This record gives sequence, C-alpha cells and structure tokens, in this order.
Amino acid sequence: MEVQEILHRLESLRDPTAIEGMARYGITPDSTYGIKIPRLREIAKEAGRRHELSLSLWDIKTRETMILASMTADPVKFTEELMDSWTLEFDYWEICDQCCMNIFEKMPIAYRKAEEYAYRDEEYVKRTGFVLMARLAVSDKPAVDDRFKPFFPIMLDGCTDERNMVKKGVNWALRQIGKRNASLHAEAISVGEEMLEIDSKSARWIATDALRELRSESVQRRLGIL
Repeated sequence: MEVQEILHRLESLRDPTAIEGMARYGITPDSTYGIKIPRLREIAKEAGRRHELSLSLWDIKTRETMILASMTADPVKFTEELMDSWTLEFDYWEICDQCCMNIFEKMPIAYRKAEEYAYRDEEYVKRTGFVLMARLAVSDKPAVDDRFKPFFPIMLDGCTDERNMVKKGVNWALRQIGKRNASLHAEAISVGEEMLEIDSKSARWIATDALRELRSESVQRRLGIL
C-alpha cells in the first residue's frame, strides 16, 4: 500500500459529521477526515512498518496521515532527531498520545526522553514526557521498579503546571505507575499525599483524582493490598 492508495482510502472513509464530535473532546487538528482510530489501525496493518512511507505520511499534515505515520514508523530506523522533530509539531492531545503509544514507547531511548521532555517548557512537549511515563508503565511489563522511581520527583516538579494538557499528563503517569504493583502503589500514594500539601490548584487536582483511583477497592484488590 502506497501513499496515494492510502489517501484514496481515507477519502472514501471521510466522515464530516464525526469532526464536530472530535472537537468536543479537544481533537482539533487543522485538517482531518474524521476517521476513527480502529479504522486507521486497519489501514496501518495493511501498510506495515515502513520508514519512508511513514515519513511521507507525516509530511502531508492531516490528522489521519500523521497518526498513520506513527503507526507505520519503523522503531529500528526511527531516530532521536525525528522524535524531537515530531514532538515539536504536536498541537493537540491526540497526536501526542498516539505517537507515544505507537512509536515513542518502542524506542530504546524512551525512558531518557520521558525525563527530558517532562522538563521542557512547551505544553505538548512537556505532556509528551508524562504520557511516555504512563505508557511505559502499561507496556513495559518486564521493567523493574527502579526504571519508574526517578519519575516521581519529576511529577512533583511538574504538578504545579496549570496547563490542562500537562496536569492531565502528570495525573495519568502517577496513576499508571501506581497501578503496576504494590511497591510502586505505596510510593505513588506518598507522592499524591505530598502533592496535596502544595499550594497549587493543579497539584491538588492531580493528587485528588489519582488518589481516588489508587485507593479504590478494585485497584487495591488487584494489587493484593486488600
């Protein structure tokens, strides 16, 4: 499957009525076909992981082609320079999260870049750092706890950022790391309690929401705490 065939497929699936619904959830790219993620995954599966195709799709700059670029990117050929370049172009949450899920978390440098991005000033670059933390907590099953512990002080540093996309990223990271096992759960609870003491609306929101889930009976039972 080549670029033109993909574009024809996207045009055939165009759903203008879906665009308004996407906008209500903060999905606001400059150009979109209004196609849902499961359909894009079907196209990406047909196309396969192909580096040059991925680069071409990214350069077209529609929501769908950029998401497909992340789905078809080859982790072996994808570079740190590309990772930085793509991240600087993020301007709404979905493209950030899709790139983290589809390609960034598969990079050997993912942990290092999560820390680096979380200290950046740009809203969506900073969000990328915390989303990467959350995604690695979910996807890197064999990782030892020490891979995640350095993220806790970074969350404490970032929790006072009032920008919506950043604070939601911090919240996601704290919840997902805290749900890995009983040991990380205890540390996440401690960090959440520390956030509650900070004089910041953002920190209190992050902590209150995360602690509600982490202290829930379902989470504690799954982790063998209850």
